[in-house]
Amino acid sequence: MKIYIKGGRVIDPVAGTEQQADIWIADGRIVSIGNTTTPTHDTKTFDATGLAIAPGLVDLCARLREPGYEYRATMESEMSAALAGGVTSLVCPPDTDPPLDEPSLVKMLKFRARNIDQVHVYPLGALTVALRGKVITEMAELTEAGCVGFTQANQPIVDTTVLLRALQYANTFGYMVWLRPQDPHLRRGGVAASGPVASRLGLPGVPIATETIALHTIFELMRATGARVHLQHLSSSAGIELVRAARREELPVTCDVTINHVHLIDVDIGYFDAQFRVDPPLRAQYDRDAIRAALADGTIDAICSDHTPLDDDEKLRPFGEALPGATGLELLLSLTLKWAVEEGQSLAHALAKITCAPAALLGLPAGRLEPGAIADLCVFDPTAYWYVDPRAFKSQGHNTPFLGCKLPARVRATIIAGRVAYDSQNQWA
Repeated sequence: MKIYIKGGRVIDPVAGTEQQADIWIADGRIVSIGNTTTPTHDTKTFDATGLAIAPGLVDLCARLREPGYEYRATMESEMSAALAGGVTSLVCPPDTDPPLDEPSLVKMLKFRARNIDQVHVYPLGALTVALRGKVITEMAELTEAGCVGFTQANQPIVDTTVLLRALQYANTFGYMVWLRPQDPHLRRGGVAASGPVASRLGLPGVPIATETIALHTIFELMRATGARVHLQHLSSSAGIELVRAARREELPVTCDVTINHVHLIDVDIGYFDAQFRVDPPLRAQYDRDAIRAALADGTIDAICSDHTPLDDDEKLRPFGEALPGATGLELLLSLTLKWAVEEGQSLAHALAKITCAPAALLGLPAGRLEPGAIADLCVFDPTAYWYVDPRAFKSQGHNTPFLGCKLPARVRATIIAGRVAYDSQNQWA
């Protein structure tokens, strides 16, 4: 299929540039970027005047809920949500039922994704068998089956010896380990960030030391093993400072933050609103300000949605009993651009956090706009504002703390490998 996108504002987050230009696509790849060719009769044409064209978004954490949790969402519904949000590649964690700890399960997931043929899906394998934190998995076999890394998802490893062995194994073969920095003992039973808000509401707290103690342990084990680690979902100013110190030491560490923590703080919980219960918990305003500063200076590499669709009944409970998590695939672009506007960041810099930066972490040929690159594109209107209405979500999960918020940017089209996978207004000629 040949595609001609004319008159768009082409944003290259790698180069940090913007230009008014046409894009030619053929055989699944970008052929040229410019204004020199006339479309032929067999070319699909899209008038992108007034619209922005960016690489397809790469989301480092999105739960598709298969296998095992189809009552919360299905792979079809969540892939549709990804397309509506401009996401063309996503990483899914292994906390399914059963967990992705065997090659056959990973192959089944990849097979399902290929059959649906929408979004590029990259599974993370379980770091330990059944995510129990006791016996490490066969990482080599899981890699051959299609895993791009290994993690415990939200399940901590209590025995540090097991984590040491896992990092040694991973370093031997050059695999990346993805870790949530959380001390299992300090975290136990907590539902909100320790501080005045949790105390006033009478909610069990999760102290910042939960994150910092875990980070100290991880960095010591990295020094001992040389393993590459990606830190998931940083939430505190103190944790970010430890990452800065590790970077100065040149430890092979990268990190991300969820889009929820870029915008929200503990006060937003209000009077026990369970939609604001996420993991890690929302922290104080100075922690959020530190996250924003770390995104701006490059300490935090990427933003992810931490997409966690839940059944309505799982949120319609008292705050402490509701399950943590929020849907985010359809909000990732808009919330990232909202942060850019509020912090005076350029469009290219903001988009880099959800395109080329996460792609580089994964070693994927994605997140780029250049001749020869795979034609995964997101076409959106940066001037269109909309109100968050979960009833309009493609996702089966309607749980979001951003209900009713006014956000910038609407996705008009999503292109996957040169194929129009989503078109919000039927504008293709």
